[in-house]
Amino acid sequence: MKRTLIFVAVIAVAIAGYFFYQSQSAVAVPAAASVTEFLSGESSDAFARATVPNNIEFPRDLGSHPDYQTEWWYYTGNLKDETGREFGYQFTIFRQAMAPESERTADESEWRTSQIWFAHFAISDIEDGEFYAFEKFSRGAAGLAGATAEPYHVWIEDWQVEEQADGRVHMTADAGEIALDLMLTQTRPPVLHGLGGLSQKGPTEGNASYYYSLIDQTSVGTVRIKDETFSVEGHSWKDHEYSTSVLEEGATGWDWVSLQFDNNAKNALMLFQIRRDDGSVQPESSASWIESDGSNSYLKAEDFELEITDWWTSDATGIEYPAGWRLTIPEIDLELTGSPKMNNQELVVSAVYWEGAVEFEGTLAGEPVTAEGYFELTGYTAP
Repeated sequence: MKRTLIFVAVIAVAIAGYFFYQSQSAVAVPAAASVTEFLSGESSDAFARATVPNNIEFPRDLGSHPDYQTEWWYYTGNLKDETGREFGYQFTIFRQAMAPESERTADESEWRTSQIWFAHFAISDIEDGEFYAFEKFSRGAAGLAGATAEPYHVWIEDWQVEEQADGRVHMTADAGEIALDLMLTQTRPPVLHGLGGLSQKGPTEGNASYYYSLIDQTSVGTVRIKDETFSVEGHSWKDHEYSTSVLEEGATGWDWVSLQFDNNAKNALMLFQIRRDDGSVQPESSASWIESDGSNSYLKAEDFELEITDWWTSDATGIEYPAGWRLTIPEIDLELTGSPKMNNQELVVSAVYWEGAVEFEGTLAGEPVTAEGYFELTGYTAP
């Protein structure tokens, strides 16, 4: 999906009454909580809903969709410097609407807004085993945060991804202790997940998102950690998802993974499963098996099995997260085992979740294969 709605209302729930249609001033950020706590409420009927397959158009849908309640532009990547030192990164900008944009009036101040924007930025220094995570908050007013399709530009103050004249995308984020400066080049057509980009998250009509990815983006630039700067290159994965939906009753969280393979076909995989409180998996969970030309096969929950083989407990929160997996997809004859590139990749910000660089190995149609990518784990709680 990436998931279902990822951090929908992490900030909105906490500060909506203060932030909605108010003038700019300081906002107190709440203590960290589980992402899924914010996804169990009700969605407003005033917003648009994802219901129709094949409704995504480019370049139109690169930009913002303020008539939907929740939206994010999500980037992850696996990078190396010239010595082979590995880094992972996550950079995500979220938009959460308190009211549809159509309810604004022409005479409102440019500082007033119904749109809350926030971002998460993290770097995994694999060699040193250090993880750095930061967040930023702003409002969709006075040019402080926003997204446009032509040219493509998504930003929250000075953190941004912006299309260049040659078609590449420039990503910059500086959190003081860490910084990222990358140039991304698209190598494949967009991948539409689910049924023509309509990714169902539950049985209720409209409890779905519009969801596409840009995968295998060549990425070149720098990673800075404290006073040391590394020249890096690698590959990035972008998800863009927008919806007005919530977790179904009984859902406790989700596991989401993206993998990019090293085989000649340059296959890729996106898979998410929504976990339920009875130990089952939401039937609407799904996966996309992606070919080199960008075509993909839609896989349902019964087509794959994701088994946990190991666990890791966070010193910071006491939460126990999966730290090893066995993945089987009989339909494509895929068998993999995987693990984090380092265990401590837990974000403890306004929401608590685990998201980090992973590596897998196994066989595809009987041939050895390896893959790397990113895993996201939500809804795992402390004892």
